[in-house]
Amino acid sequence: MTACTEQLTPVDPAVSVNYIADRYYAWALQRRPEQAYFSAIDLEHHDGLFDNSPTALSDARQFEDALRVELEAVDISTLQGSAEWVTAVLLKQQLSGDVGVRICRQELWNVSQMGGWHLTYGQVAQLQPVETQEQRDEALVRWAKFAAFADQEIENLKSGIDQGYSAPQTVVQRVIKQVDGVLALPAADSPYNSPGVRSDDEEFAGAMQQLLQDSINPALQRFRDYLANEYLAAAREELSITANPDGLACYEASLRAYTTLDRSGKDVYELGKKTVAENRETVIRLGRSLYEISDFAEIIIAAKADPADGFADGNEILRFSQDMVRRAELEMPNWVGNMPEQPVEVVPFPQHEEGTGRSAHYRPGNADRPGEYRIPLHQPEDQYRGNAEATAFHEAWPGHHLQVATAQAVDGLHPVTRIIWFSGPGEGWARYSEALAEEMGLYQSATGPILRRAWPARGMVVDPGIHLFGWSREQAIDFMSESGRFPRSSGDSMVDRIAIMPGQLTAYDSGGLEIIALRRQAEEALAEDFDIREFHDRVLENGTIPLGSLRAHIEAWIADQKAE
Repeated sequence: MTACTEQLTPVDPAVSVNYIADRYYAWALQRRPEQAYFSAIDLEHHDGLFDNSPTALSDARQFEDALRVELEAVDISTLQGSAEWVTAVLLKQQLSGDVGVRICRQELWNVSQMGGWHLTYGQVAQLQPVETQEQRDEALVRWAKFAAFADQEIENLKSGIDQGYSAPQTVVQRVIKQVDGVLALPAADSPYNSPGVRSDDEEFAGAMQQLLQDSINPALQRFRDYLANEYLAAAREELSITANPDGLACYEASLRAYTTLDRSGKDVYELGKKTVAENRETVIRLGRSLYEISDFAEIIIAAKADPADGFADGNEILRFSQDMVRRAELEMPNWVGNMPEQPVEVVPFPQHEEGTGRSAHYRPGNADRPGEYRIPLHQPEDQYRGNAEATAFHEAWPGHHLQVATAQAVDGLHPVTRIIWFSGPGEGWARYSEALAEEMGLYQSATGPILRRAWPARGMVVDPGIHLFGWSREQAIDFMSESGRFPRSSGDSMVDRIAIMPGQLTAYDSGGLEIIALRRQAEEALAEDFDIREFHDRVLENGTIPLGSLRAHIEAWIADQKAE
């Protein structure tokens, strides 16, 4: 599909929005078909691979620009409350965010230990359908393209170095370790060989293994060798994105794209410091009650020293997390009206991802596959039950899994809503869920209520601290470690996460604070008529709409409730 948009947009706003969304949806899945596997979308064909060439990027930007002009011309003021309004606000935010972050030139320093293509495509291979002969043929077509994709990534990075763009050296080192882990795996265990391993077709299985041996692994090796032998020495030492050209503008654009709020980095920093101070006071009150201690640092030490809060080994972490998720699921119907049927499973990291700086995370499911809460099990001596509880509630129930599975189950929304997700409302709900879980009576540890309060909003401080205010690695680790939420070893990984995803860590509490404020507003306005289950349904029913649009949606619901 080209960037051409000669067709005249219909006059009716609802029809116009759907017309634009249809074209964006078709284009997005053609350009990046792999996203369908993470968005509960059925594809007609499974042979496509993202085109990462400069020409394809230029064409994509032309298409986005043309579509954005069309969408801005549509008056959506009469659509609020409709599915078309949801579609429109999501598309507007997506297009404006994508245009805004172009200044970052991310394609020129696309090296990431958090969700880099070397990891993502391993997951795509594990989700590649191979049930029919056509699907198996398409799998071979897709993975025959992989080497060219990897080689183009190398060329893009070379171009970035020539123009002054790079990822931080510490991030590059983590990615090298991850790729080494994949290359060290026997063919039967490689995620890239999953299509063949999962098939009973011996000829196809042999062809996939041959592709792995002759094409896929050599391409990964070339990428790894380029990073280790050339790129690492040329990459930037600085953590801050401001070391790249236009880095300051990139950071501000990234903040807006992640949070969906028009709030400057300095304002985020100041709000974060204020919120951290308030949280400290709450922790001190809890510490006085539980330990008869009034010093914040001593309270955290006492909480982490609780012998009942540790784990003997990784298996105990896994069993504990599974139990947390099961108990939360049983309690959920008391807190939401629309309970999704899709289950979620707790899945340990594959061995090659352990200890590489990747965090626990959620992978969405679909009608045929459960969602997955993926957790690391290494270094059990550095993990605590209170942290494990908060993380499970953040990622599974009542956090991301409830959020994503609910949105997937809503009838009437345009399918484009399944491929648009924003960190501000998305991570904001998950942060809110950590507190909600306490209301639900889900925490069993004494330390959970303390540790879950000691961390929030620190991301709003440390992220701009690194990127805007010159914080060193040690200064950032000290600030994060003080919270006790994560071990110091995790602080080092978190710094590199912040470095490669500028602005993202601010989204959790930027969104969480907005949802808390909306709940307080609704409780005050509706008093005894406030229904927590309905409030949560209203927050979740439109997916991760921008926070400003979420406010408009909740305020309209409050007005309707008061009018009844």
